[in-house]
Amino acid sequence: MSALESKAWLQYYPEWTPHNLDYGDTTLLDVYDNNLAIHADKPATWFFGRTQSYAELDRQVRRAAAGLRAFGVRPGDRVAIVLPNCPQHIAAFWAVLKLGATVVEHNPLYTSHELEGPFADHGARVAICWDKAAPTLEKLRGVTALETIVSVNMTEAMPRIKQFALSLPIPPLRKTRDSLTAKAPNTVPWDTLIGNAIGGDGRDVKSEPSVTKESIALVLYTSGTTGTPKGAQLTHGNLFANLLQGKAWVPGLGDTPERLLAALPMFHAYGLTMVGTLAVYTGSEMALLPTPRIDLVMDVIKKHTPTWLPGVPTLYERIVDASEEQNISIRGIRNSFSGASTLPPRTVERWEAATHGRLVEGYGLTETSPVIVGNPMTDDRRPGYVGIPFPDTLVKIADRDNLDRTLPDGEEGEVLVRGPQVFAGYLNKPEATEEAFHDGWYRTGDVGVMEPDGFVRLVARIKEVIITGGFNVYPAEVEEALLSHPDIEDCAVVGRPRSDGSEDVVACITLNPGAALDPEGLKKYCRERLTRYKVPRTFYHFEEMPRDQLGKIRRREAQEELMKLLEEKKA
Repeated sequence: MSALESKAWLQYYPEWTPHNLDYGDTTLLDVYDNNLAIHADKPATWFFGRTQSYAELDRQVRRAAAGLRAFGVRPGDRVAIVLPNCPQHIAAFWAVLKLGATVVEHNPLYTSHELEGPFADHGARVAICWDKAAPTLEKLRGVTALETIVSVNMTEAMPRIKQFALSLPIPPLRKTRDSLTAKAPNTVPWDTLIGNAIGGDGRDVKSEPSVTKESIALVLYTSGTTGTPKGAQLTHGNLFANLLQGKAWVPGLGDTPERLLAALPMFHAYGLTMVGTLAVYTGSEMALLPTPRIDLVMDVIKKHTPTWLPGVPTLYERIVDASEEQNISIRGIRNSFSGASTLPPRTVERWEAATHGRLVEGYGLTETSPVIVGNPMTDDRRPGYVGIPFPDTLVKIADRDNLDRTLPDGEEGEVLVRGPQVFAGYLNKPEATEEAFHDGWYRTGDVGVMEPDGFVRLVARIKEVIITGGFNVYPAEVEEALLSHPDIEDCAVVGRPRSDGSEDVVACITLNPGAALDPEGLKKYCRERLTRYKVPRTFYHFEEMPRDQLGKIRRREAQEELMKLLEEKKA
């Protein structure tokens, strides 16, 4: 009997993890209202030293909901949120859900070129954005349905003394202020949105009764091999299921007061579920960071040590390095969950020695809310493996040439998954949704192996996504930007492995006749079209690209040729 048929992985479930969970008809609004009834006086957010209780957060949520309602937001509408991690982001997220509307999350560092397609697709008329991103969104008016832009000045959520310091005309402080906030003309300031003038005090705002677990709560944009962004629709039921599964996975999570470090951005499913909704489900405090800069991370750990720290391997390595260099203790971080790229065993050893806590690896996708498998939070965790299926989650390894055939244990194939956390399909793309499923199983696009005891190991990514510092970069999107440059004839964007398990984005290019390789000029060109982390670190000149019989560039072969070339240079 195969591991799938016997559910062999259940033998590794500890006593605190049930084999099956009762999800009921719970929505995220039920989660919010229940938490407020129980934990109103508990701390909800911590931002550069300023704490806000759940009751105080709720006042902002209701006022923001009332303001959005006055702007015409109704159940089923989509509202875009384009913000870094900050208290206003949390309030905006729950305010949109309160009205029965759908949140669409976007990276606030994206260019207008990157945002135009998604905005045209989801049709949000209202966007709540970082004031520094307001000029970018302004360019979308007239070419998309966007009408109203609400701008957020993050510094207004900081302690008064920090706000005062940032107002001083001292060059270093001015530089810091300019990195956090900017003037945003032609927008509605957040303070105006939550003021009495637009929607009132929001005391009449109730959780929209028409919302069910099938209602779409969140849309997150992700891409495949085409590089064309697709909006993954996550229901209230999907997101709650992953919360319930996650709480069952981590021993004692939420039984005592927790402090969750939000270093991961909440415009990703990982950061949003692992902190943004999990905190509200467990009545925990969110220590919010607008960027995962190591100096900011260490400042939080030193002053306000988190107990739960989801992250990526690079982050854990940097924290341990900084801890040793600065002699800052990181003990007290009880549980940590790593995703996005392979977690090196040495990182686990260093982290657990320094924290006296637990660090395990898991795996998931935007379309799965996001976690589907994880290593047990016990001594049974297995280095090099992403883990075993979460409760009520089935994972099978299918023959890529015949998806109806489940491969024998130990053989490589495509990872398919079924579970209550699997999304409801892509927005406005029925054909893409149909292609994403096979007989009710979601096709992850990743190649993996399931061992006879149920542990899953990833082998390769069919979609060729490059993971750099926890961010997904889709080669086709970067290639599209490069190919618009007059000097470039053709290109293949690939990942160059780093020692921490992630990758650098690099480009293998062929040049048009007479053109010279100008790396700095190409980087500048890319920065005008792409977010900085997508810009290739290095450009490698190829005389010709490896191609298939149809003339299509083989990215994997280009990457192999590049790695061979780099090895030869080392020798």
